[in-house]
Amino acid sequence: MNLTNHYNELWNRSLQKFKKSEFEYDPFINSINDNRYGITLLARPTEKVKQNIANILDELKAAEPNQYYYPGSDLHLTILSIISCRAGFSLNEINPSEYQEIVQSAVDSASPFTINFQGFTASPSSILIQGLPDHHQLSGLRNELREKFKTSGLMHSMDKRYHLKTAHMTAIRFKEPLKNAEAFIQKVSKCRQLDFGSSRITKVELVKTNWYHQQDKVKTLAVFPLNNQL
Repeated sequence: MNLTNHYNELWNRSLQKFKKSEFEYDPFINSINDNRYGITLLARPTEKVKQNIANILDELKAAEPNQYYYPGSDLHLTILSIISCRAGFSLNEINPSEYQEIVQSAVDSASPFTINFQGFTASPSSILIQGLPDHHQLSGLRNELREKFKTSGLMHSMDKRYHLKTAHMTAIRFKEPLKNAEAFIQKVSKCRQLDFGSSRITKVELVKTNWYHQQDKVKTLAVFPLNNQL
């Protein structure tokens, strides 16, 4: 897959919806009744990348303060959603150590990789940071994880919502109708090609998390260094 072309297609499709005010709003953000949790393997950008993103989000937030902006602590790249977030999920349903063993067996052959974060794309419900891997290590790790979990007999829901191929990070979610949608989207459009910097991914984290990966709702189960050298 050519990720640049894919991100452009996502943007163009979403832009057509935005022009018709067909935004999708998330009613569960910060709801005390939201008990959706799951298991995810993720990676985090560098502090420099987080700060570069935060600077732009602050400008956008000034224009539309009532939307949901991810703080730097919550920005993440999903390697693979192993158990998709669902209402009432509990760690009591699984043996976490078995999941850690599967992930460890997959990352044993994984090398560090670099993600270049460049500009925005969108979905009808959110604004996304475009991530561009420098090689094929990310897709290779995902495929290794898929194969190992599918043959493990462990509960999982990988790829049931969609087959994850991108390397994006969610930065903004639409929470309520925008006050000035046209001006906001123009501001985002001007940032389409901004370079937020690169992150060298040298470790991945297995976490129990809620839908938004909010820091106070995330429980780290294990951290796995990527030590294999090509």
